[in-house]
Amino acid sequence: MQRRAALKNIGGLLLVPSIGLSQGIDPKRRALRIAHVTDIHLKDKFGAPAKFVKCLHHVQQQKPDLVLNGGDIVFDMNKENLGTINTQWQLMKGILKAETSIPTHFCLGNHDIWWNEDNKSQVVYGKQYSMDQLQLARPYNSFIQGGWKFILLDSVHLDVDGTWYIGKLGDEQFAWLENELKTADAAMPVLIMSHIPILSATVLIADNIINKWEILGGDMHTDSTRIINLFAQYPNVKLCLAGHIHLRDKVVYNNVTYICNGAVSGAWWEGNLRQTAPGYGLIDLYADGTFEEQYVNYL
Repeated sequence: MQRRAALKNIGGLLLVPSIGLSQGIDPKRRALRIAHVTDIHLKDKFGAPAKFVKCLHHVQQQKPDLVLNGGDIVFDMNKENLGTINTQWQLMKGILKAETSIPTHFCLGNHDIWWNEDNKSQVVYGKQYSMDQLQLARPYNSFIQGGWKFILLDSVHLDVDGTWYIGKLGDEQFAWLENELKTADAAMPVLIMSHIPILSATVLIADNIINKWEILGGDMHTDSTRIINLFAQYPNVKLCLAGHIHLRDKVVYNNVTYICNGAVSGAWWEGNLRQTAPGYGLIDLYADGTFEEQYVNYL
């Protein structure tokens, strides 16, 4: 019974019979390899389908154990009609079914939300359409695999005036996140993924700055201080992944590493965005809570 429980706790990844459980887990053993694939913005234009297939094939050559999809899955749902939205999603689901079998976990991006003001009475208004396509009961969730806890956040919400979006969790989701960290094994490392960055230097990359920067609420979490203060209570929070900006950076603050990876679509399928080429993140997670990561250009 002990052996069965131990295997379950390590995500069933120890498949070599010669490793005895009584010897314990090698802290430097690679627990998981994950691919962070974000901001695909798929539509049947710009050669996007063929390039996305190439990306998926490139990802699979790295032999990841799972894919974390960081949102903006289809090109844009915000103000589109249902026919256009259906076409984008059918294209995405068809490619995923035909070209990859790697287990994939999703969070929603701002372009995966239907905010056409003329359709507020529709049952699929807002996030529900994408949640139905991805079979999500709610837009945030958590799971454990390979001795790591993964928390996938819903970072996109309507602004206070109800006209556009900002990055935040809201009180209900924040309370859920707080409980997820409080009830987690303190020895288990935690990886968190959001679409909008919790903390990022990419928001400072702008043209024509005279004497100050303007950081919009849709570019970075507006509740980042509250979230960072929460993380400070839990040293097992190791890594936060995000996308949204289509630029690549890494910020280390209070022993938490915040990585904003570039977009699979680059500059929305029209080349590089500034100095960041189309690509994805590749991260090796280790049993002791450390990790190694790189940004991979697949073209």
